[in-house]
Amino acid sequence: MRWLRYLNQWRGTAKEAFEQVSIVAKFLCLIHLTDRYIISSTHVQGPSMLPTLNLTGDVILAEHLSHRFGKIGLGDIVLVRSPTDPTRMVTKRVLGLEGHRLSFSADPLAGDGSVSVVVPKGHVWIQGDNLYASTDSRNFGPVPYNLIEGKALLRVWPPRFFGSLR
Repeated sequence: MRWLRYLNQWRGTAKEAFEQVSIVAKFLCLIHLTDRYIISSTHVQGPSMLPTLNLTGDVILAEHLSHRFGKIGLGDIVLVRSPTDPTRMVTKRVLGLEGHRLSFSADPLAGDGSVSVVVPKGHVWIQGDNLYASTDSRNFGPVPYNLIEGKALLRVWPPRFFGSLR
């Protein structure tokens, strides 16, 4: 009987704690859904997108809706799951959509002859802005559209370069 009174004493506290934990859990779910399916910040570094993006790294905002509705266009900078290493994300520019015919130099350093390719249905052609230091569609071919994870909207860091990526 005594422990029953003790239990009743803590019932209100336990209920309040559960409500607080529930609010925090809902908030964390909202943040996760926003980050995964709507908009997220991404740290991008490396030489492949020079001079558009810095070698030491930029923080960009990427939206995750356009590619779901087929709204990726020529010249867009996209975040793509690497076709050669699915654990990595790469940031490249879209240079060809399905049905486009592209010609490119197989090895820009050696000046080899040009190669022509038609981008197949359901694929895009992506390349880094720095042709000499980019592993892209010239190496692994057209990329399936469903590997696109997002479209870069805006550079937010470093502050002196804040703004559009166009």
